Amino acid sequence: MFRTIIFKILLALYFVLWSPILLVGLVSDRVNRFFVLSCASGVLVLVRIIAGIKYVIHYPATEENGIPATPNENLRVDGKSIIAAKHMSILEVAILSTHVKNSFFIVKRELLWIPIYGWAFWRMGLQPVNRARGATNMQKLTHAVECKIRDGKTLIIFPEGTRAKPGTHIPLRRGLLFLAHQLKLPITPVGTDSGLYWPKHGKMHSGTANVWFEPLLPCNASLDEISAAINRHSA
Repeated sequence: MFRTIIFKILLALYFVLWSPILLVGLVSDRVNRFFVLSCASGVLVLVRIIAGIKYVIHYPATEENGIPATPNENLRVDGKSIIAAKHMSILEVAILSTHVKNSFFIVKRELLWIPIYGWAFWRMGLQPVNRARGATNMQKLTHAVECKIRDGKTLIIFPEGTRAKPGTHIPLRRGLLFLAHQLKLPITPVGTDSGLYWPKHGKMHSGTANVWFEPLLPCNASLDEISAAINRHSA
């Protein structure tokens, strides 16, 4: 528990020290993205050194016995898809943001109200959502997401809508299906067991966390199919 306390204190100090750097980065999109991703990379270094948590990313096999693992009809010429990931800790947020090029997240709008960090996230292109607005908000959200994707960005979404504890399967929100159908984008499920090492509350545990990229699912996949893929390897 001592290591956990030390890490959380140092992480808080780390975020405070990065604040003026992120403030300077607001001058341009490119500089801002570089500083935000550098901050995320620093979190991965800090958690490895202080908490002893490493990570490994697993990608699906491209072919098995000469047969492609991903059906051809799921592939797009531009390679675009919606990344639907399990959310257990800050760890997979840092991993995905630093390893998926030109990515952006759909986040609660309140996150962008945080001084400096919220401004940097807005400048980086994170897409806020007001869950209380219902169908009208989904139409606006879809249009905003489409514009970002046409601009070369990749959407990462946590379809469970909250951090999950190990062993829990939270029902997926239907907004993922709406976006996939409207934008005709296949879905890349991503699982993780990061909650075993960096839980929402309590003691952190050293070890190697895993992030699994699963084979693509078509845009008309069901929530049950997507959930099964996300949780196939997840803790």
